[in-house]
This record gives sequence, C-alpha cells and structure tokens, in this order.
Amino acid sequence: MIIRTAQEQDVPGFLGLAAQVEHWFGPMVADPGFTRAVRRSIGAGTALVASEPGEPGEPGEPGEPGESEESSSGLLGAVLFGAAPPVHHVHWLVVADGARGRGVGSALLSDAFRRWVRGPATVEVVTFGADHPGAVAGGARVFYERLGFTPAEPAPPGPEGGSRQVYRRHVP
Repeated sequence: MIIRTAQEQDVPGFLGLAAQVEHWFGPMVADPGFTRAVRRSIGAGTALVASEPGEPGEPGEPGEPGESEESSSGLLGAVLFGAAPPVHHVHWLVVADGARGRGVGSALLSDAFRRWVRGPATVEVVTFGADHPGAVAGGARVFYERLGFTPAEPAPPGPEGGSRQVYRRHVP
C-alpha cells in the first residue's frame, strides 16, 4: 500500500469513496461544498490517499467485475486533515468497503501524524455517536479507540440526523 499526498486527479476517487458511505454520513457526492472542501484540502497539501502500487483504477480479478477492493478510482482510502497546531482535526476519513480491516485507515492517520502533528498537541475527530448504526457496522468508534483516541463531548448531529461525538487524542 502507498500513502501519498492527494492530487487534483484524485477528486473522482474521493467522490467514489464518499458514495460508499453516504448512507451513514448523508449526501456528499452531489454536494458542491464537499467537492470544494476536497479541492481546498488538496490545494493546501493536507489530503492523503492510500492506493495499491501500480496503476490507479485497475480492475479487480478477471471475471469478477465490481469485486475490486478499491473504489472505482483505485483508492483504498483517503483522509482530509486539518493541520492547525496545537489542535489538529481529522475532517474526513474513509476506507473503501472491501479494504476495511487491512490497516488502511491506520496507515493514513499514521502518515498524517508523521507529517503534521508535533507535540504537545491534540488531534480531534467527530465520529458516530454510540447509538448511530455506523458506530458498530463501520467500526469507527473502536477504530479510533485502538489508535489512542478517547470519547469526549457530544457533537451536533450529522446531516442525516444521526448522533455524533468528538474523540480526542493528546500527543505529548
């Protein structure tokens, strides 16, 4: 797996990943504000993508259309990171459906921390509330807890109306 800084040609890949999780996060693909946020993060150099070595967008195994572990763009995952010391923000982190559980999300955040986080600092992310269906099915809360984040205060509901919660990780 390769983690690299996202480029303008990755925007369709971000939209492909977003399409896989709209049922949890609400509409993103048709939202011009989401595309602007992706492009702004790419322009600032604070967007990272994960892909397999080789050509992006390569199809899955022959004879298995649609079975690729990647999104249609070849991306395994992506993150939009807010690098504003001393409090940093994971604005958006998504791993392709078929690539979950393979360390893609951990690798993206590890790379983001290496690039931008210098202690003492705090990294915050807003994720699903405990009662949100995505909290269990998507594994987001457990994922962040395994990376040293701890639950904090509730956050405003997501665009689909589901509960949200802030998670924090302190970096010495």
